[in-house]
Amino acid sequence: MQKWLNFRHSIFFKFSMAFLVMGLIPLLVLSMLSLNQFTGQIERHTTNNIKQILLFMSKNINDIFTGYDEISKMMYYNSDPSMIFMDSEPGSQQPMQGIGINQSAMDDFLKNVLFSDPHIQNVLFVRSSDNSVSQQNRGNKPMSPLETFPLIGWDYPLRTNPKKMTVFPYHLENYYTSQDRVMTFARNWIDTSQGARSQVQSLGTLYFDIDVDVFDTLLEKAKLGSHDEIYVINENDSILYSNRRDRMGERFDEILVKGRGDMIVYSEPIPFINGKVVGLISRDELYAPISRTQTSVLVAVVFSTAVLIIMGIWFSRMFTNPIVQMMRHMVKVESGNLNTVIHVRHKDEMGRLAHGFNRMVERLKIFINDAYVNEIKRKQAELNALKGQIRPHYLYNTLEVIRMSAFANGDRQVADMIHALSGQLQYVIDYGEEWVTLRRELEHLRNYFHLIEVRFDNRIELQLELKDEKLLDAPILKLTLQPLVENAVHHGIRPKGGKGKVFIVFEEIQEQMLEITVYDDGIGMDETALQELNDHLAKSEGAAGKSIGVKNVHERIKAACGEMYGLDIESKPYIGTSVRILLPLNMEVEHEKNPDDIS
Repeated sequence: MQKWLNFRHSIFFKFSMAFLVMGLIPLLVLSMLSLNQFTGQIERHTTNNIKQILLFMSKNINDIFTGYDEISKMMYYNSDPSMIFMDSEPGSQQPMQGIGINQSAMDDFLKNVLFSDPHIQNVLFVRSSDNSVSQQNRGNKPMSPLETFPLIGWDYPLRTNPKKMTVFPYHLENYYTSQDRVMTFARNWIDTSQGARSQVQSLGTLYFDIDVDVFDTLLEKAKLGSHDEIYVINENDSILYSNRRDRMGERFDEILVKGRGDMIVYSEPIPFINGKVVGLISRDELYAPISRTQTSVLVAVVFSTAVLIIMGIWFSRMFTNPIVQMMRHMVKVESGNLNTVIHVRHKDEMGRLAHGFNRMVERLKIFINDAYVNEIKRKQAELNALKGQIRPHYLYNTLEVIRMSAFANGDRQVADMIHALSGQLQYVIDYGEEWVTLRRELEHLRNYFHLIEVRFDNRIELQLELKDEKLLDAPILKLTLQPLVENAVHHGIRPKGGKGKVFIVFEEIQEQMLEITVYDDGIGMDETALQELNDHLAKSEGAAGKSIGVKNVHERIKAACGEMYGLDIESKPYIGTSVRILLPLNMEVEHEKNPDDIS
């Protein structure tokens, strides 16, 4: 008895009874009345709908091929061949013969093609001179060493029509050791550097693979029956795509299909490929609605409409009120009011949902008050303090150097220093960037050190040692090096008097880490001063008092990268000081090219 009461109060029981009432009455009425007089009209309407669906599919498929044809032409209007293909014999009368490849430029071009459309999975370029393959793909898939690319037979249509895009039917990605199906588009990259010529000279062939979803989406919108079949056929009657996966790549025999008798064949042309989209519609499913609607629709529609209106009003009052009430309380919670409570009046699922909502609000209130708000405010205050200290501190010191130099010299060096300062200000005041490339950070450091050289009559020298050129594109927090170099000059070399040197070494160490070591040959520190500085860095409070720059850099690195990163300082009296910086190499940053070399 108790189980029955619980079931009677459940929302499942209420919905079941409602749909039984709304479903059975129209079904019983419609089964008694005949629609024979409307059979022909329904058949024509169904046929027109199918033709409209195929017309829609043919237009959209033609647009898809046209769009990918435009993507395949990116090599001509979105790239400079001279930047990708390098002449191996300078001064040659045929500059695109015997060429090499700028792999970086090629990779950029392939990535542009790869990300120009979300359905493009792989982009490959096969060089004509040596059949070498350059490729980019989604998911970092390795190419199979057991499969050759391109596949056998693909070169024939490309040689036959060298200036036309070629479409290959869906096939397995065997050359990536993958079982996914893709359709491949290919276009020769014609050498246009010598103008129009009778003989076409191909630099290579661009291939890009499209996943099956691009056509599956159109098929889902068509809403065909479970036994209906769709085929996209090219001018050679090869099946480029079908909802019958086992038929893709085969030849389509329309005469054989019509001879079966169980399918009605409709087709619409696809002008771009001189092909067509063919729909095979099951006769049973096409005429099934007609056979199921042999009763008069007029009485059924009137009666069913009245029933639906009455039941709709009843269901609306029964289920809408508690849902609307809960939505109002949810709006209050969204606006920050956590002192709202839903009064539970029912024992069904809606009642249990309201009870769960009340418990969720209570727990959310406790969590926010005890942890979230306080932690966010504390972290935000620390980050704002760290960001606010470094820029004024740096600006004041730089302006002081310029003022002293202008006072002492009164010559054109001031103009050079102001020019260097303008570059630094543009770099420092850009609050939108946190991570920059090492290349940009070094440019800023050179601008700053130019002022130091002028100020101290070239008695202080800066030397850089880069273990690997690729580190120039490594990510680094903005304004990491300048405070440390400034610290080395003003607290290490200047107190010593005479000449001095700042030496910076950049190298990659294990586990994808960038190690930067800043050396100076200044006065150094004794063990007591060094211990005080290290204790100051270890404290969790924000930078204040002395060593603002060093403390700030240390805290910013830890906040952005984690506790294992930061600064490590060593020093010997009258020998010098070294500051070791550890940064990760896997942070994302927009790399910028710069032709200047490290000296």
